[in-house]
Formats: sequence, structure tokens, C-alpha cells
Amino acid sequence: MSHQTDRLLEIMARLRDPQTGCEWDTAQNFATIAPYTIEEAYEVADAIERADMKDLRGELGDLLFQVVFHARMAEEAGDFSYEDVAREISDKMIARHPHIFGDEGGVMEDERWEDIKAAERSASGATSAMDGVAQALPALLRSHKLQKRAARVGFEWQDLEGPIEKLQEELAELAAAATHEERVMVAGDVLFVVVNIIRRYGVDPEQALRASNAKFERRFREMERLSEAENEDFAKLDLISQETYWQRAKREVG
Repeated sequence: MSHQTDRLLEIMARLRDPQTGCEWDTAQNFATIAPYTIEEAYEVADAIERADMKDLRGELGDLLFQVVFHARMAEEAGDFSYEDVAREISDKMIARHPHIFGDEGGVMEDERWEDIKAAERSASGATSAMDGVAQALPALLRSHKLQKRAARVGFEWQDLEGPIEKLQEELAELAAAATHEERVMVAGDVLFVVVNIIRRYGVDPEQALRASNAKFERRFREMERLSEAENEDFAKLDLISQETYWQRAKREVG
């Protein structure tokens, strides 16, 4: 391993030392650290979206520290070490790229990649196409993965008309829902079908929604800036006036 990797592992070992380590670090376990791991992954994605390479370098370091933290706790428990983690991902990547590291030819297309991962799941004892889709994934991302798995075994509408008709059906059920519990369930069905439609166009729904969120926020902040520059209190404007600012913001910031 590199000098800096060794240094990081030594820092983590010292932080976790039962006698001389940090009180906070020694008190942590896998469950308490997991939320920080997820948070750091999102911060990496945020830095990428902002194209901030300096910030990305720092956020990747924070995420790497999370890997080291989990590996250290596992080593203390006698389960595995950081070296085992690195070895396993290296072995996995070599096995998943036989056209690079083996004798097979061709290119890595989506279907080939999924076939390799399906073989891995089968070898590990998976019995369902749904096995291996992490429960902790964001709901939109998990919906996308579940539907891709179902489609691989043929459980899929033959064309776009099917999910579009289903969307209309679910929207009607949402409008007719009598209780909050019913609305929650049907609203979930609406989102699930929308994910199916978006997936048919080859678009990642999580990525698409993140882009739309960013666009809406950018335009809204511009509306606030424009109205403030004209000594207007945006919150007190009527909807027609606010819409005028919205159209201006669209022209200004896209």
C-alpha cells in the first residue's frame, strides 16, 4: 500500500485505541457510523454536480475515511481487514471484466454486465431476481433497480402504452382515495409507474430528478434576486406577478 494509505490506517487505529483513542471514535459501531457514510457519499455526488474538483478531492477523502472506519471496526471484531476489502473488490473487478483481464473478447455492454452480476448472485445463493437490491437505497433508485430486475426475467409491459395507461389509472385512484393511508399507498404506485416510463427512455430517474431539483432551485433563487433588486417582497406578490418573475428567471439562468 502507499505511504498515505498506511498513514490513514495508522490514524484510524490510533483513534480507535481502547486506552488512548478518541472517546467519540471508540464509542461508534457500524450502525452509528452508517448514516455518516451515506451522507459522505451524497456530498461526493454534490461536489461532482457542482464540478468542484477541490471539494471533490476532500469529499472523496471523507468517504475513504468511512471505508477505513468500517474496516477497522471489522478487524477489531475479527471479521475482516482493510486489506481484505481491497483484495475482494480487486478480485471482483477482474472477474467482472473478462474481456480486459481474461481471454474473452467483445465489449462490456449493459446486458453482459448484468449477466455477470446475475451469475455472481446465483453463486452466492440468491434465489430471487430481487435478491441483492439493498433495502437502504433511496426509494426512487431502489424502484428503478427492482423494475430492471423484473424486466430481465420478462415481467415487463411490451410497450409504453401499458405503463402510460397504468399511470392514468393510478392518478384516478389517487384522486378517489378517501383516507391518508390510501393516498400514501396510491401515490407510491403513481411514482412507481412514472419510474417505469422514464426507464423506458433510458433515463436514470434519480439523476433526472436531481437535475430538475437543481434547475428549480436555480430559477427560484433568481426570482428572489430579481424581485429584491426591484424592491419587491416576493412572498407578498400575487401569483401572476410571481409567474412573470419565473419567466424572467428562466431566460436569465435557464
